Amino acid sequence: MSEAAAGGPSSPGPGRGEASVPEGLVSAVVNLVNTGPVLLGAYTLAELTAVDAIVDFLEARPSDEVLSEAVRSLAARQLLVAGSAGEQVRVRGDLGIAVAFEQRARMVLDARATGTVPGEPWRTLLLPQPEEICLVVRIDALGVHEIGLYTSDDALDGLVAWLPAGAPANPDAAVDAHGVLASSDRAALVTVTRYTTQGSAEIAGASSDLVLACRDGRLHVFGGDPDNAAGLISRPLVGRDVRDTLVQLLL
Repeated sequence: MSEAAAGGPSSPGPGRGEASVPEGLVSAVVNLVNTGPVLLGAYTLAELTAVDAIVDFLEARPSDEVLSEAVRSLAARQLLVAGSAGEQVRVRGDLGIAVAFEQRARMVLDARATGTVPGEPWRTLLLPQPEEICLVVRIDALGVHEIGLYTSDDALDGLVAWLPAGAPANPDAAVDAHGVLASSDRAALVTVTRYTTQGSAEIAGASSDLVLACRDGRLHVFGGDPDNAAGLISRPLVGRDVRDTLVQLLL
């Protein structure tokens, strides 16, 4: 069973440390992803916080009582066990793989959508890896985080299929961006952030934003207004379509 070792525990759950990845795990998983998606299970926010996975990209920290229950749940399923050293815990199985690949990433694409329907996520995270694969986290309205590893092409294709779509609107036409967003059938904010690590902390660096909104079958694209921090201005797609624009953001 795959497992990753994390640093010393703190109350109520383990503290963050760089994952100790078993030799050969990354190459084996990458080879497997290239044959098809590798689904790593679904977890609650508290369970991910307990093992310090992707928490720097989440907005709320569960209470200590909820975290303690999550630790007990993970331990009961043998996904969280004591390590050989007294200052380590081990995250096992598919969750251990998710933790290991999350800690390797140095960029995150965070997409949040409105106008979603029951059964589909309202938020999607893509964490690119050096081997042209992505760790993908899909979050639904109940707070369940479905995690998987996909090739970069498959991850982008899935993201584009979920984002607002339509015939591109004229980027030169004068439109009220906030009015378009308020009346849109579906809209999404996409933020790409690059980050570095310092000890156990992830330090956010430069970020880029893209806003997509579909109204009356037309896809409007907006970016930040350099003259107004709270404003949005129309912008053209890069290349042929939304996918090309996302690829450019990830470069």
